[in-house]
Amino acid sequence: MWVGINRFDQIQADLGISRKVLTERLDHLVEEGVLDRHPYDRRPRYEYRLTPKGMELVDLLMVMTAWGDKWLAGEAGPPVLYRHHACGEISSVDLRCGHCGEPMHATDVDALPGPGAEP
Repeated sequence: MWVGINRFDQIQADLGISRKVLTERLDHLVEEGVLDRHPYDRRPRYEYRLTPKGMELVDLLMVMTAWGDKWLAGEAGPPVLYRHHACGEISSVDLRCGHCGEPMHATDVDALPGPGAEP
């Protein structure tokens, strides 16, 4: 998938969970459109690849990871660093306004009813 672990056995070894639990979780992520399943062998073996929906979920997870790095990483520092392809620098990930590009935090927004809100 995103970090180069995309086959069932690799994912299972990395997570250390049972085959049954992993199968259920991967099936759910495929059903929800987060992952696509691609055969890589004549036997029924598959690689799992992120869909555009899945890549957007990774964006969210990187912002959540930044919170953990700030508040929980301790003196050792963050376990993962991100190198930005555009500039080649190691950088942090943050949340920005899609309109003006300025940082966006909970104190910077008002939550308003959207078109899907109940009347």
